[in-house]
Amino acid sequence: MGCIMATSVRGKNLEITAALKDYVLKHEKKIMKYFDTDVALQAMLSVEKERKIAELTLRVDGVVLRVVETGEDMYAAIDIVFDKMVRQIHKYKTKLARRIKDGSFKPTLVTESPESDEAFEIVRTKTFTPQPMDVEEAILQMNLVGHDFFVFLNADTDKISVVYKRKHGKYGLIEPEA
Repeated sequence: MGCIMATSVRGKNLEITAALKDYVLKHEKKIMKYFDTDVALQAMLSVEKERKIAELTLRVDGVVLRVVETGEDMYAAIDIVFDKMVRQIHKYKTKLARRIKDGSFKPTLVTESPESDEAFEIVRTKTFTPQPMDVEEAILQMNLVGHDFFVFLNADTDKISVVYKRKHGKYGLIEPEA
């Protein structure tokens, strides 16, 4: 198998030393052996308070695989996040190959989840009429209904947007590109 792996290593609240970058690049071989097509791998290493976070995003043939690991030691987090990525590749590669072969493949984001290999089942569908509002009002509405996210028509951009509550208690905003 001869693929080209384009790997980037970035840091957030952390300086990427040559040793950290080399450590990530040493691990890319674990992933490279599974593909015979070009692969883009992005490693984001960050520090939040005492937590060290290693996040990998792999793009191959229109598929995006993403895994995150948090720990007290960055090198250990890197080891574990690469092991998780390998498990995710194993888990989804056969399914993806089958879907590509039968023509039902559509590019998708796949994240590691604790669920088993069961098919995802939609048990409820909701419809709504999006109301125009600004971001602050959407956050208030989200908190009033007690959800982790809220879909709304952004009055400033006239586009459907989503506000959501992040792990650390702050908020995020998802907007479509122009």
